[in-house]
Amino acid sequence: MRVISDQEAAASQGDRLMNAEIKRFEDLIAWQKARLLNSSIYRTTSAAPFAKDFALLNQIRRASISIMSNIAEGFERGKPGEFHQFLCIAKASCAEVRSQLYAALDVKYLTEEDFQALMSLAEETGRIIGGLRRSVERRRDGA
Repeated sequence: MRVISDQEAAASQGDRLMNAEIKRFEDLIAWQKARLLNSSIYRTTSAAPFAKDFALLNQIRRASISIMSNIAEGFERGKPGEFHQFLCIAKASCAEVRSQLYAALDVKYLTEEDFQALMSLAEETGRIIGGLRRSVERRRDGA
């Protein structure tokens, strides 16, 4: 059995999008991964000592929910150019989450194991968004 890479998943998703097979943002792999990342961030930040640092807690939660929200909003706009822009914002929010995970690790709010699991999910989400963004860019540019 062949394992599909994040890039292949995003390309396939982009092909399905271009062929109008994807009708709802909930069907996008990128949105599904962003949703999983968001729920993982919320669960992890609910525990002490993270839960007591309201500034970092609110910042990382806002960034993580921004990822899935921007994918959804861009998709619903219905225009490749706007979708591409919202995917750029979503990918940047993913980088923001990764940066905040380092901050949380540095102040010992996360174990190394929790950090690695969240970082891996954030990186995977970013790669899938990047692949989808490239696919939408090709569609936008008529390639």
